[in-house]
Amino acid sequence: QEHLVESGGGSVQAGRSLRLSCEASEVTYRANCVGWFRQSPGKQREGVATIYIGGLYVNGDTTGYADSVKGRFTISQDNGKNTVTLQMNSLKPEDTAMYYCAAAWVRYPSTCPGTKAADFTWWGQGTQVTVSS
Repeated sequence: QEHLVESGGGSVQAGRSLRLSCEASEVTYRANCVGWFRQSPGKQREGVATIYIGGLYVNGDTTGYADSVKGRFTISQDNGKNTVTLQMNSLKPEDTAMYYCAAAWVRYPSTCPGTKAADFTWWGQGTQVTVSS
């Protein structure tokens, strides 16, 4: 069964850091766009960051971020381990949520950042991040 596996969530105080990992070896042979999403109780799922992992040459940045996390979060790919990580620095209480990793296939690298949650095919079970003030 194809799936993604997240890890690295936890509880921290505001201003601290966490590093989330998404193990995607089972889908990387057909997915070329990986995203992190988050959802808090009573709120809609929102995109946090995306990265194109398809291997095609891209003239420019292969990543995309929500305005709320720009400058604080960094998404990256560890090619050797088929893992996509989300480094979260300067965490705020409003970052508290369940974080999900998702993967999709996109026709063009430039469309990876704009891919909506509904268009991601593979999802993980989520990892909880709690930031206290």
